[in-house]
Amino acid sequence: MEVDEENPASTSPTEASDLGPDSQTLVSSVHATPLQPIQPIVPPVVVPPTAPIVPPIAPIPSILPPPVIRPLAPLPVRPPVLRPPILQNGEVRESDSDSDNEDSGPTRTAPGTTGEYEISEESRLVRERQEKAIQELMMKRRAKALAVPTNDMAVRTRLRKLGEPMTLFGEREMERRERLRMIMAKLDAEGQLEKLMKAHEEEEAAATAAKADVEEEIIQYPFLTEGTKTLKDARVDIARYSLVQAALRIRREQRKRDDPDEDMDAELDWALGQAANLVLDCSEIGDDRPLSGCSFSRDGEKLATCSLSGVTKLWRMPNIERESTLKGHTERATDVVFSPVHDHLATASADRTARLWDTNGSLLRTFEGHLDRLARISFHPSGKYLGTTSFDKTWRLWDVENGEELLLQEGHSRSVYGLDFHRDGSLAASCGLDALARVWDLRTGKSILTLEGHVKPVLGISFSPNGYHLATGGEDNTCRVWDLRKRKTLYTIPAHSNLISEVKFEPQEGYFLVTASYDMTAKIWSARDFKPVKTLAGHEAKVTSLDVAGDGRYIATVSHDRKIKLWSSSSKGKAMDVD
Repeated sequence: MEVDEENPASTSPTEASDLGPDSQTLVSSVHATPLQPIQPIVPPVVVPPTAPIVPPIAPIPSILPPPVIRPLAPLPVRPPVLRPPILQNGEVRESDSDSDNEDSGPTRTAPGTTGEYEISEESRLVRERQEKAIQELMMKRRAKALAVPTNDMAVRTRLRKLGEPMTLFGEREMERRERLRMIMAKLDAEGQLEKLMKAHEEEEAAATAAKADVEEEIIQYPFLTEGTKTLKDARVDIARYSLVQAALRIRREQRKRDDPDEDMDAELDWALGQAANLVLDCSEIGDDRPLSGCSFSRDGEKLATCSLSGVTKLWRMPNIERESTLKGHTERATDVVFSPVHDHLATASADRTARLWDTNGSLLRTFEGHLDRLARISFHPSGKYLGTTSFDKTWRLWDVENGEELLLQEGHSRSVYGLDFHRDGSLAASCGLDALARVWDLRTGKSILTLEGHVKPVLGISFSPNGYHLATGGEDNTCRVWDLRKRKTLYTIPAHSNLISEVKFEPQEGYFLVTASYDMTAKIWSARDFKPVKTLAGHEAKVTSLDVAGDGRYIATVSHDRKIKLWSSSSKGKAMDVD
């Protein structure tokens, strides 16, 4: 069997006609290149012995042209698809291009409509929340730029003028101010500036009118008014009295300093020894109600007590035998004090009056004028004037002879509670619930010293007979001793475990200081170094008041347990000499 060794490649006329000029050039170059014969790889064939032997077939050389690489056609340029803008509140908008309508899926085009844009409900809610948050942010920014009054009354006034409620239930000052700020910002955002400006103009006009009225009032009624002639005469009388008393005090101190026989330390030690030996001498039930005040007479032979029943009683010393009863107050009595010159005594009451009595129980005078209940009272050393303190934030000076009010003194920001006069009569010291003590010059009417140091209300105050020490006690459980020469605290005594209701210096020389407290005790302190000397314990309730006899023999204390306790020295030595 014969097989052709060569099969030259031939191109049919039809194929040749189909090829372009580039193809012809490529074919001609192929024919020009000599072809190398390809050696076939014949695998070994295992022929069974019974099969006929077939001679191998010569391989047919394959002369094929390489594949033709055609250039790629350019992609068509598609015009950009114009998407509809983001619409608000779920609005739809017709599109002007057909491609948008084609690209829009079935979820974007509502059925039965063409060219409409629709968003889902969830997207709409999200956008609404975003818009609301942006509006709130812009509202807060606008509110921060607005001028809002800081005075609460001005805030209430503007709210009323804007037609809004002045206050809401449980609303505080800052919350009310923020509410006004947001209302003003809302009006500004809504373009209602005319309403806002009108309210502002009305406020300014009212403020201007009020300022004009104040100026007119200042012109017509000046704050510093001229005092009465009786007050002027009283000031002159007090100045003359104080000059004489100051000269006597200085002369006495000089005599003690220059006299070689005068041993001040020995006398002070003797007085402190007498105080250390004080024991409970007598105890008596003073009234059916708690006792509020007590006072010794100038000779120490009588003791007066007052109680919450409004009754004042006189007791004969030293056995505390009742002598007379003074009735007249319609409310509880708050204090009682004997005159340093006459056998008269004065009482204060919560019925806003003070009354002057004689020792026989006859009413001599009634002092009316305070606007609130009275606290403590005190006689001027001359005996001509009476000072009263009240919860109306004032203390007043009265003429004992005719009951006329000479001075109404303001200065404390809260109720005035305690009052005491300097031994010379030139100064008065007051203390109150504003935690301050003030020293007043009675000759000029000026406040010459403000004593700041207590952190709670001051209830007791007392001048020392030496002329330059002042003691105060208050609700902070401490007693402070002030040096008027240095204008500062000399010593702070942590005296009691409860508030101090009364403080008193020994009236003759001021050798010791006595404090009464609600811890049911009274304590004696040395005036030399303010160390404790004696604790007078025996009451079963709060100790409200105390007094020291003129010669230092007795100390009387009264309490809410309705008892009067008299403390006397157990030694038989003679009492201090009274000048």
